[in-house]
Amino acid sequence: MICVYCRHPETKVIDSREIPDAEEIRRRRECLKCEKRFTTKERVEGIDISVTKKSGEQEDFDLDKLKKSFIIACRKRPVSKEDIDDAISRIESKIRKLSSNEVPSKYIGEQVMKELKKLDKVAYVRYASVYKEFKDLEEFDEELSKLMGKPLVVIS
Repeated sequence: MICVYCRHPETKVIDSREIPDAEEIRRRRECLKCEKRFTTKERVEGIDISVTKKSGEQEDFDLDKLKKSFIIACRKRPVSKEDIDDAISRIESKIRKLSSNEVPSKYIGEQVMKELKKLDKVAYVRYASVYKEFKDLEEFDEELSKLMGKPLVVIS
């Protein structure tokens, strides 16, 4: 492994940690030359996954696209990069465990909403408002009511 700081070709592993349900290993490394530390992630490459969109169109599953969705939803929220990465890893693991390599975008969206609901309620509502395509305040109020467990009153 090449050091990300000084490009020296030799590093040592200080600590390894498996991420549950993520099929991923995080390794803490130290450069043998500059002695700086950094983290790497190892993941087993699986079969290619195709996402079927609402329109019926298909595209390749893109982890970067999934990550961008999380980053947008969590912008200016107290959610760490590590928490986002862990959530994405859990979603990817669930997708890879499905019996088909064709996944409906709806399934992915639902998994994102489940993870965001656990991470941060505001991020969840941000994502849900786009994903569920709320048309008016009443639909938004219904979702907030479900989230809060009680009816909310919209002031007009």
